[in-house]
Amino acid sequence: MKWIWAGVFLVVLAWSVYEPKDMVTWFEEVLPALIGAVVLLATRRVFPLTPLVYVLILLHCILLMVGGHYTYAEVPLFDWIRDVIGGTRNNFDKLGHFAQGVVPAMIAREILIRKGVIPSAAWRNFFTVCFCLAFAALYELIEWWVALLSASGAEEFLGTQGYVWDTQSDMLLALIGAVTALLVLGKLHDRQLRKYAG
Repeated sequence: MKWIWAGVFLVVLAWSVYEPKDMVTWFEEVLPALIGAVVLLATRRVFPLTPLVYVLILLHCILLMVGGHYTYAEVPLFDWIRDVIGGTRNNFDKLGHFAQGVVPAMIAREILIRKGVIPSAAWRNFFTVCFCLAFAALYELIEWWVALLSASGAEEFLGTQGYVWDTQSDMLLALIGAVTALLVLGKLHDRQLRKYAG
């Protein structure tokens, strides 16, 4: 599993960095995936995660690398979807923010369960959703600060595409992603926790 994960990550990373639309924007968008890979490498022996969470993290990294290669506003598949439904913006970034709820929710859930931090499932779910909302808000602040520091690529990095409610809708999608993950993946995650984490 770990070699497949690493292989897919490196192949997509190599594709992503090859002639991206803008190298600075690429780096800004892909940096969270690179940091995540380093963290997973550093913790793989002391705190290995369930296969489900590893797969979700990889999928999120792929989204980041695709968005970095094209910029979030210009991913071709989502241009095609926009044109078919008659929309005005490329919504690839919205998929990314939905994943920004799903993946942190499952990581937080795994850590909380395995460390026994919050024994009550209801309180654990509540805290997980709150954590994901806080993480989404922090990410929006980081996007704002990075955009201020790199004014030349701010529009490409932020990907607002002129949508005045972009920040709020990003956080809403992270909230929906977190709740969806808990409802849809909770039982599968529990089975994997019993099998792989004792």
